[in-house]
Amino acid sequence: MYRPQNLRIPGPTFVPQSVLAASARPLINHRGPEFAALLAALTRALQDFLRTEHDVLILTASGSGAMEAAIANTLSSGDKVLACDELAKEKGKDGAKAVLLTHNETSTGVLNPVKDIAAVVRESGKLLLVDSVSGAGCSELEIDEWGIDVCVTASQKAWGAPPGVSMITMGPRAWKAYEKSNLPKAYFDLGSYKASLEKAQTPATPAVTVFIALQESLRLMAEEGLEAIIRRHRHLARATRRGLQAVNLQLFADERYASPAVTAFRPPARVDARNLIRILRDEHDTIVAGGQGKMEGQLVRVAHLGFVTLQDIVAFFSALELTLRDLNQPVEPGIAISAALRTYAESTQQQSSRPAARAASRPAADPVATRR
Repeated sequence: MYRPQNLRIPGPTFVPQSVLAASARPLINHRGPEFAALLAALTRALQDFLRTEHDVLILTASGSGAMEAAIANTLSSGDKVLACDELAKEKGKDGAKAVLLTHNETSTGVLNPVKDIAAVVRESGKLLLVDSVSGAGCSELEIDEWGIDVCVTASQKAWGAPPGVSMITMGPRAWKAYEKSNLPKAYFDLGSYKASLEKAQTPATPAVTVFIALQESLRLMAEEGLEAIIRRHRHLARATRRGLQAVNLQLFADERYASPAVTAFRPPARVDARNLIRILRDEHDTIVAGGQGKMEGQLVRVAHLGFVTLQDIVAFFSALELTLRDLNQPVEPGIAISAALRTYAESTQQQSSRPAARAASRPAADPVATRR
């Protein structure tokens, strides 16, 4: 018998039914006025969510494709790039042109302090290219205010749409670098995307159904509001961490830099993470991710990313408690669930007692201007 899965991996994330239904609408002419209106509405809405007045280009590609485009369109052969942990020490003496930075590390559950790093990068005069594939839409990100030159994200993460579309922002300094870039580019030539956008088109055939689905997911996100979305992710992440600690599971990331999107933890001693993941999947229809590379078999990753609710996290802990007991681990029934519920309640109560968050810099655009 089919049972819906509790999809708790860091992408692709759960897609709401209305977004799935939108992707099943009849195709439209991608060179016609209906698609032109769709593209304009999507672009404006993404500018609002990403806090930028500059160009947002939508590519039919994964986030990896957009990241390749970010590099190919701003750098040239022979250019050096710099790892962010060297910045303060080098103070611009290394000759590097750009800094490449991942905002949110889904492999480890770490959120990097982009705002602080961006300030150092700006002082050094380097370009800042940020991979925020899993950070944008769930955590604080002020592209213009922080001075991020290029930022990349993708539809299947916090945006809660099917995979296949990525979004890339290009600021003025990035476009100046584009003019001098000599790396080969054809499909990922962002100049052609900018020129096409001015005609309300894309340079090649877009993933029309994913564009339509993304429009619907942005509508749902606009209803909740970006500030509320960020708070929800923060509260659910904290509740997840406390629930895991309640069953004596060790968190991998330092609490100060814990991701709002995904939490990585170590399995109990003498328990292979792959076996724990298998039981969660086969016996409890709960899908989580394992470690990557050298951490394979040593980590379990549970996502609280996208259109996720407290009920989803409670369901995860119900399955986790049963799985741990199957693995002969001493677990008091309900202890993780209680810890998560208590923490979530405390977090939301603390939030309600604080001053209201600052309003968005401008009213949200209507991402559903062309909905049928």
